[in-house]
Amino acid sequence: MISPRENNQTEITEFILLGIEGPQAVKIFLYFVFLILYIMTLCGNLVIIGLILESQHLRSPLYFFLSNLALSDILLSTSVVPTLLCALLKGRVTMTITGCVVQFLASGLPSSAECNLLTVMSYDRYLAVCNPLHYNRIMNNNLCTNLISCSWLVSFLFCLTDIIEILHMEFCRSNVIDYVYCDVAPLLEISCKNSSILQLTILVFSIPGILLLFVLIILSYVNISIAVLRIPSNIGRQKAFSTCSSHLTVVCVYFGILIAKYTVPSKGRSLTMNKAITLLYTALTPLINPVIYSLRNRDIRAAANKLISVRK
Repeated sequence: MISPRENNQTEITEFILLGIEGPQAVKIFLYFVFLILYIMTLCGNLVIIGLILESQHLRSPLYFFLSNLALSDILLSTSVVPTLLCALLKGRVTMTITGCVVQFLASGLPSSAECNLLTVMSYDRYLAVCNPLHYNRIMNNNLCTNLISCSWLVSFLFCLTDIIEILHMEFCRSNVIDYVYCDVAPLLEISCKNSSILQLTILVFSIPGILLLFVLIILSYVNISIAVLRIPSNIGRQKAFSTCSSHLTVVCVYFGILIAKYTVPSKGRSLTMNKAITLLYTALTPLINPVIYSLRNRDIRAAANKLISVRK
């Protein structure tokens, strides 16, 4: 919806989200693809959370962090995919400015929290491998709770900064958002107000928020690798590596896509490429995490097998 203004411009009060454009047959095919991915994402992450809550063997700090990671995956996928499914069926989705801001918060909060959680989990693995004798004393319940609380709180503050800037933007060029969901980049393109402050804010926060956390994780695993290589027995080295391989795989996949999405200038990429990266990030990554942990983690597999045998 567009309302007249005194300066003969028009003030936008609603957005039209296009999602993915193309032939109707392609849209229907993509609809079922993303619907299946979304259902699998919900089921996979809910199974991870359920196993951690049910199994006494999965009550360690690592799996407490993993349950929060699964929750962030559910929230991220749910904030984007249902809207995308509606756009694929209807051709477009109408959304108010308030609804757009809510979707940005709903997608940005778990996205930022996942970066923090992956960093916390790398610190947990660092303590477990490099300082095993003092692990239980350091990684106690209070520290675990504080780390999780800080991860979500910092993520909220990060999103709140962008939301405050977005609410001060004026939209008068167009009300059509040719994107998968309400993100900052497409909103900047249709803004008729100088958005240099918001662009600078995104740049300042994205570098420490993504690259710095990724560097901290890499440094943790460098120290872990050094400690593991000092273990005399092959069995001990394999056991130590197996406890970290799942997390490291998730880190590489998630941060690789995230760095491509937020730190590489979007102007140098086509709109199709931007949408493809976004879909990988919001629809596929939340599914990859439970798949990797269920296939590569012995404790998760053992808890699942035990639960299935009890149900029988």
